[in-house]
Amino acid sequence: MKIILNILSIFLAVIIISCDDSNSNKIPQQIDKKALNESLIEINKDLLAQESNIIDEYVRNNNLEVVKTGTGLRYQIIEDGEGDYINKGDIVTLNYDVYLLNGELLYSSNNEGNKTFRVGRGGVESGLEEAVLKLRKNSSAVLIIPSHLAHGLIGDGNKIPPKAVLLYKLKVLDVKKY
Repeated sequence: MKIILNILSIFLAVIIISCDDSNSNKIPQQIDKKALNESLIEINKDLLAQESNIIDEYVRNNNLEVVKTGTGLRYQIIEDGEGDYINKGDIVTLNYDVYLLNGELLYSSNNEGNKTFRVGRGGVESGLEEAVLKLRKNSSAVLIIPSHLAHGLIGDGNKIPPKAVLLYKLKVLDVKKY
């Protein structure tokens, strides 16, 4: 929430400055777009670092042995599975539970049905697509998907709130090779 307030404060300051009556007889000043972009980039880096620290603390507190990818995805393979690794274009069917880091269950294949999708075509969290490429049929894994690889600033409009880090517990039930 603090992060969102910081971003809103910056935009509010820009609006107030642009609406100042003392400048009504002067030539309007242009917003320094480069400086604004640099500020927003720094804010985004800070937000990502804060979220990464929260994830790292969760990993420590739950004694997980995760691998962290360059995108910030964390995963732990519980059961390796068999056969070839999943590739882009493959159709994958998963049994899954999706939680918030506070333990709240959001979605489950027990209620929603198994999740089936073609890898690389979108329609699922980009962090999930990245993770399944490290799995095979009958693999099971725990994934921690940062918000920027999940549903971002707005959530899913249903159960996943804005800026939510997702914890996936999944098993690959089937892989149809492309």
